[in-house]
Amino acid sequence: MPEETDNKIVIRNALMISDGSRKAADVVVSGDRISGIYPPGKAPEASAGSATIIEASGLWLLPGIIDDHVHFREPGLTHKADIASESAAAAAGGVTSFMEMPNTVPQTVSIKEWEHKNSLAAERSVINYSFYIGATDSNIEELRRANPAMVPAFKLFLGASTGNMLVSDSEALEAIFRLGKIPVACHCEDEKIIRANSAAYREEYGDSISPSYHPLIRSREACLSSSMAAVSLARRTGTKLHLLHLSTAEETELLTAGDDPAVKQIIGEACVHHLWFDDSAYAEKGNLVKWNPPIRRQSDREALVKAVREGLIDIIATDHAPHTLEEKSAAYFSAPSGGPAIQHSLVMMLELCHRGELSPELVVTKMCHNPALLFGITGRGFIREGYRADLVLVDPASPQTVSRENILYKCGWSPLEGTTFRSSVVTTIVNGITVFENGSLTGRCAPEMLHFSR
Repeated sequence: MPEETDNKIVIRNALMISDGSRKAADVVVSGDRISGIYPPGKAPEASAGSATIIEASGLWLLPGIIDDHVHFREPGLTHKADIASESAAAAAGGVTSFMEMPNTVPQTVSIKEWEHKNSLAAERSVINYSFYIGATDSNIEELRRANPAMVPAFKLFLGASTGNMLVSDSEALEAIFRLGKIPVACHCEDEKIIRANSAAYREEYGDSISPSYHPLIRSREACLSSSMAAVSLARRTGTKLHLLHLSTAEETELLTAGDDPAVKQIIGEACVHHLWFDDSAYAEKGNLVKWNPPIRRQSDREALVKAVREGLIDIIATDHAPHTLEEKSAAYFSAPSGGPAIQHSLVMMLELCHRGELSPELVVTKMCHNPALLFGITGRGFIREGYRADLVLVDPASPQTVSRENILYKCGWSPLEGTTFRSSVVTTIVNGITVFENGSLTGRCAPEMLHFSR
């Protein structure tokens, strides 16, 4: 159950990374807010007997990660995951807020189902929460009822459908894009191209086809044509468009850099698996690295990382989407797409920093600052006085190896098993409450629903 936050925490001698820079600092948390930022060793509260002192020498202090793209599977698919298990894994990974997609059972395509999810999260989540509403050909009246201050975006598929969440009617699509204040988030893959490719490959190889053909079946052309259509419609209607999980070099050319994130119209998102893996992983991991859209060539991975550096891609998210190992062990056409990532997303991106591909400041911008700015989440995403105390302490020199023994996902596996990261999450604080510390959940939490200023 959520608890009141009347505590005081003093984080001493941390290397604070926020607002594009890093500096040594003491940070004071009072209740659920950051109440002071001081030069190292200068926080006056450090001598107060009632304060909890965290000695953070050698550690990085980051804003809590805001993951705008997760699937926690509740209600209806809780054999794979649930809000309690996956929010706990998120906390262990330094994630303090999530935005969850609507393809649960039943689908979140009505205000009633959206309200039900919020009530579940209020009781079960370890971290802050919000939920998309799915768009269909027939639920425009439900979408009109949605509160812009409480719904991150409308989610729709311009490609392979999940249930009935494929908007194929042109008039319905236009109407959804013209609704106004709430952004539209699109999964862009052209269904006609995918169906034709699937039929051709199934005819040639049958059901025993290798997962390595996944990026050919769900081809780059399928992604690019759909993304181009979404961008064209957004520019014509003026709606804010969130392009989810971009996977090709060509799609990055649809994006622009340099716009103020608070007013940017076309938002580009990359997911950690597309920044980490390339198609060489299919040989070893098979369906465990089967995602929609697929991981692709090394040149695509490099282009996506470059687009992150150059400001074309605005947000790094996970598309955390657990399935059981039994489900993933099926033949290619039967095995579901998706996999778990949220416990390891931050250390994955910090590993790219160790490799010289990204910087810690850039990771914080894409995983903390920009989700707050682009969705209008006020008072979160930065380390600033008066902001919510959503914070994560990272040890950049404490290696960890992913194994079944330290995975918190309900599904019990990760495509990263056996990978050693050079960084580790030490402490996660959500609304002033320490929810994860030194490798263990504390059992305490004070989650809140995210609100959006629009």
